[in-house]
Amino acid sequence: MTETVSRPTLEAVAARAGVSRATVSRVVNGGDGVREPLVERVRRAVEELGYVPNQAARSLVTRRHDAVAVVIAEPETRVFADPFFALQLRGISKELTANDSQLVLLLTEGRDDHARVARYLAGGHVDGALVFSLHLDDPLPGLIHGAGVPTVFGGRPGWGDGVREAVYVDCDNRGGARQAVRHLIGLGRTRIAHITGALDQTSAVDRLDGFRDVMADAGPALVAQGDFTPAGGERAMRELLERSPDLDAVFVANDLSALGALRVLREHGRRVPDDVAVIGFDDMLPIAEQADPPLTTVRQDIEEMGRLMARLLIRGLEGRAGAEDTVPEASGVVLPTTLVRRASA
Repeated sequence: MTETVSRPTLEAVAARAGVSRATVSRVVNGGDGVREPLVERVRRAVEELGYVPNQAARSLVTRRHDAVAVVIAEPETRVFADPFFALQLRGISKELTANDSQLVLLLTEGRDDHARVARYLAGGHVDGALVFSLHLDDPLPGLIHGAGVPTVFGGRPGWGDGVREAVYVDCDNRGGARQAVRHLIGLGRTRIAHITGALDQTSAVDRLDGFRDVMADAGPALVAQGDFTPAGGERAMRELLERSPDLDAVFVANDLSALGALRVLREHGRRVPDDVAVIGFDDMLPIAEQADPPLTTVRQDIEEMGRLMARLLIRGLEGRAGAEDTVPEASGVVLPTTLVRRASA
């Protein structure tokens, strides 16, 4: 059997520091009104005794749980197979760790999980939520709004009801797509096709719109729908080669789909970039560098987007401390994109 070791109490810290229990509580829980010499004595006593605040008791004082839910509206098979999510989670985790907050990961395998997630968020377990990879018909935003939880979204929200305001972080998807297509035109390509992402997500719609901004005359034969996966890129590339065998360039909605497109082009004996130039989107390393050939792509700073999402949420929580308002002020942050040139275009 393991012996139970008693934990130091507030009373023990107070006795060691020579102050009252109330003074220790204010210092430990970040309260005001304690003179600096007493603060130092309490902190020294906490360190000497190895005192760890009781989180439940601390929450009663601060009304904070020091925990943030990260909600990804995708099944776990997709989340753990796509490096995009790992990069974004890394940025979120770094920022939360720097602010002494815990990350609680919530995934949605299907619609049955949405009510579960909403109940958890409404139950007072976390201070706020970071939500990304939403689909246009997803009920999660409405459920989260109803739960009254401060939320920051990853990606431009797709609703336009004018009721639900949103704080979000995104990249310039449309501008990045225009930059990619203009680069292909600058290479002398004239039959430029596009493999979209999942068109129930705003990032894919924005990238398609950017493609059409430059290629206004491109007919439906030069656009094939993908789903942001390598298999989707393969399917779409086969469709394009069947419909438009004379194409000489492809702008693909993300790097993973571009890998699938490159495989199909090799199967059909098309040399990249000699016969067909290929540009992706994301610049996920090492995927883009290790592609065959290395992939020219539009870079978005995925990790920084995650970090910024967490930073905006934490600032919102700090700004509303003691206030009744539970929804951060509406705003959107759009980060720039850059074209990274490699061998594929």
